[in-house]
Amino acid sequence: MNRRFDEKNQMLIVDIPMRLKKRGGRRIIVPERLQSTDTKHNYSESLALAITRAHLWKELIDSGKFASISELAQAIGLEVSYAARLYRLTLLAPDIIEAILDGREPDGMSMRILSQPIPLDWKEQRELLGFEHGNSQTEHPAT
Repeated sequence: MNRRFDEKNQMLIVDIPMRLKKRGGRRIIVPERLQSTDTKHNYSESLALAITRAHLWKELIDSGKFASISELAQAIGLEVSYAARLYRLTLLAPDIIEAILDGREPDGMSMRILSQPIPLDWKEQRELLGFEHGNSQTEHPAT
């Protein structure tokens, strides 16, 4: 942020670097300094909530509390197809998840996009979803 005083017009001028980001079909203003220092207001709450739920459900299934996503969906009163779409978010590359939670996802990223079939290969995920390349974690584990 730069500040300067305009002597001629007797006013303080403040330049705040910012960018527009598309969220939920609308554009919001994101101050540049918030991108790296304050994620409280910078991430998409709906995407973060979906990722959090998916990982919670994975823990519940992995722990044996539920045998399948179908059983879990029935127990919590959700459509199985919806629960399965959300559950697939657990297959996203770790750097994609981190970028979404930090608010660094590509413009226009939405649950509608993430609900589509997503490749298991992390490099293909990055290409399909529009994330930058160059991360060392390019392959999905074979298991």
